[in-house]
Amino acid sequence: MVTGNQIYFTKEHDRVRRAVADFVKKEINPNVDQWEEDGMAPLQELFKKMGRLGFLGIRYDPRYGGQGLDYWYDTVFLEELGHIKALGLSVAITVQTHMATPAIYEFGSDYLKDTYLKAAIAGDMVGAIAVTEPDAGSDVAAIRTTAKKDGADYIISGSKMYITNGAQADFYTLLAKTSDEPGYHSFSLFVVPADSAGIKVSRKLDKLGVRISDTAELFFDNVRVPAVNLIGKQGEGFIYQMMQFQHERFSLLPFACTAARDIIDMTVEHIRQRVVFGKPLIKKQVLRHRLADWLTEIECLKQLIYHIVRMKEANLDATREVSMGKLLASRVLMKVADGCLQMYGGLGLMDEMLISRYYRDARGLAIGGGADEVMREVLAKLEGY
Repeated sequence: MVTGNQIYFTKEHDRVRRAVADFVKKEINPNVDQWEEDGMAPLQELFKKMGRLGFLGIRYDPRYGGQGLDYWYDTVFLEELGHIKALGLSVAITVQTHMATPAIYEFGSDYLKDTYLKAAIAGDMVGAIAVTEPDAGSDVAAIRTTAKKDGADYIISGSKMYITNGAQADFYTLLAKTSDEPGYHSFSLFVVPADSAGIKVSRKLDKLGVRISDTAELFFDNVRVPAVNLIGKQGEGFIYQMMQFQHERFSLLPFACTAARDIIDMTVEHIRQRVVFGKPLIKKQVLRHRLADWLTEIECLKQLIYHIVRMKEANLDATREVSMGKLLASRVLMKVADGCLQMYGGLGLMDEMLISRYYRDARGLAIGGGADEVMREVLAKLEGY
């Protein structure tokens, strides 16, 4: 019998899937409770292991240490990250693979690729994306951090907020204003070494969810960065960043889809065992029907993801579909986490319960990487509304 997945994935894809699944099972999940308590996973150590296994550069050119594989392999990798029992770590990994490095790969010089991209793919450097500011989140054009040319350098001043991996990063892919002129050609992207003089990690932020990933507030006080660390052309950084957002937003979809199914499977096992009024809760038709509805929505999300992959493989613009996927993924994951926690009753409110962690972590997907409201606005504009 041919399964649905066999339509999309070959034995070689399955080999990669098993390798990632084995790593998550043996190297990550046994440790996530402690890392969650610590408020930080040891990314330096973890990424070195992942780099040795070729997980951090699946689509990147082998010249830089990547695997040179297609989007289906990338999707397999991202789906398996959804089995991590702390979604903040799934996010931290995709910051490395799909947020801090794509612009370097696509627009960076040979120097930047040889110095930073290779190291990130090998796991020898941890990357972070430094775009969001206290007064500029989804409204990227409102950023105030400046980069002023000074001889062979740029001098960067400003602050960044909610920076995932920010406390452990070796470099930041940072967006700054390089001109006071109005319009989108006033911004540039830079690779900023985290050990540069004038950079201060002000604090590691305490969050409702995704506690396992360190999230930092950063200050840049006249940080001198060599001009060779400019990504691509001056004034094109906003455009590069908008393109990078598509990698970022897509990367969240497969693991959200997997996590939603894991939450359901875990909850079904619980309500099979939990007896209320003399019968297991699974016997309640209303609960079974809710589960069936959620499974249907998860399957719809999965098929949208696979449609996006086909579009990417055909080099088509998938901005519309990725925005739809981001919106749908956040709604499905939050709905499933909330509804399944309800099925646990009072037990679900206990901080040590995994369903409680899923509930806290799921909430961030509707905000990070572009809030739901921004996705709706993108879609409305694309439709000409």
